[in-house]
Amino acid sequence: MLMKKRGHTCLIVFSMVSLLLLMMVLYSTIGTQKPGSHSLRHDYQLMGRPLYKLDLSWPKDPELFTGEVFGVAVNQYAGVVYVAQRGDNVPKVLVFTTDGDFLMSWNTTTLEMPHGIFLADAATSNPTVWITDVGSGPYGHCIKQYSPSGSLLQVLGTPGKPGSGLNPLQFDQPAEIFVHDSGEMYIVDGDGGMNNHLIKLSKEQEVLWMHGEKGQGLAQFYIPHSVTVDNAQRVWVADRGNKRIQVFNSVTGDWLGTWGSCFTEDAPYSVRLTPDKKYFVVVQLNTNQITLLDAPPVGLIGQCRVVSVIQLADEVKPHLVDLDLKTGALYVAEIRAQQAQKFTPFSLGGSFLINL
Repeated sequence: MLMKKRGHTCLIVFSMVSLLLLMMVLYSTIGTQKPGSHSLRHDYQLMGRPLYKLDLSWPKDPELFTGEVFGVAVNQYAGVVYVAQRGDNVPKVLVFTTDGDFLMSWNTTTLEMPHGIFLADAATSNPTVWITDVGSGPYGHCIKQYSPSGSLLQVLGTPGKPGSGLNPLQFDQPAEIFVHDSGEMYIVDGDGGMNNHLIKLSKEQEVLWMHGEKGQGLAQFYIPHSVTVDNAQRVWVADRGNKRIQVFNSVTGDWLGTWGSCFTEDAPYSVRLTPDKKYFVVVQLNTNQITLLDAPPVGLIGQCRVVSVIQLADEVKPHLVDLDLKTGALYVAEIRAQQAQKFTPFSLGGSFLINL
C-alpha cells in the first residue's frame, strides 16, 4: 500500500514538473517574439458580426517582405496584388497573384518613399499603377504612374519640390490617389506636410475643385490620409488628424457630412468600400484594428455604425487597405509587422461576389 502511495505521489510530482517546464518553454517563446516577426500574422480576433477570416496561405513566401509595408492595390481582372514597401536596399513594389504566388519585384530608382498605391484602368488592356511618393529627395513629393511591370509612365506634381501651387501642380507628401472609372482623380495631400488638400482633377488633369484649409471646421482637414468614391457621387475622406471621415459631393465638391463618433479612440487611416457597397472598411493604425461600418443609403449620411471589427495583434500597425472587387477579399498593408495580409469573406456574412 505504501509503495502504491509513493508511486502515485511520484507520478503527480512528475506531471507537475513537466507542466511547469512546458509553461516555461512557451513563455520563453512568446517573450522572444519581435514585433515585426511573421508570427504576428496569425494573431487576430473577430468582434461583432464575423465578416472576414484570415487566409493563412497568402502569400506563399512571406519572407519576401523585407521592408515596411505601406500600401496594397488589387487588379481583380488579372488576379494580381501590388504591395508597396519602404526601406534601404529593398524592392519598392512586390507583385503577387491573388493565390499567393510571387510574380516579380520592382527595383526602380524612381521611387523614394511609397505611401499610397492605386490600380487604375483594371478592366482595360492597359492597367496602370499609381503611387504617391512622400520622399524628400529629387523624386519625392509627387504622384507617379507606372506600367504593371514598373516602367515609369508619367508624374503628377513637381518632383523634389514640395509646394502648394496649382499651376504647375505641386504636392507636399501626397498621401493617396483614387482614380475613378471616368478617369477623374481624387487626391489627398498631405501626409503631415504643409498641405491639407482634397483635390479633384479632370481626366485631362486639370483642377476641377479643391478644399485646402487646415483646421477642424467643415471641409477643413488635418492630415487627409485616404480617399474613396462610391457609386452615389460621394467622396469619403479619412481626415486622420481630426479623427473623422468627411463626405463631399463628387461633382460640386460640396460638403455633405461627417462621421466622428466611431473614432474616439483612434483615427481612420484608410477608407474603402466593399464591392457589394454594404460596408466601408476603415483601418485604425494605433489600435491595430480593421473596422467595418454600415454604408448609408443614397441621400443619407447620418452617423457611422460599427458592424464588425478585426482586432490585429499589438504593434502590427495596419496602414492602408484595398479590396478585390471580384471576390471581396481584403488586403491589408501592415507597417510594423512588415507584411501584407489577406482576409476572405465568411459565407455566413454574405457573399461579396458581384458581376463584372
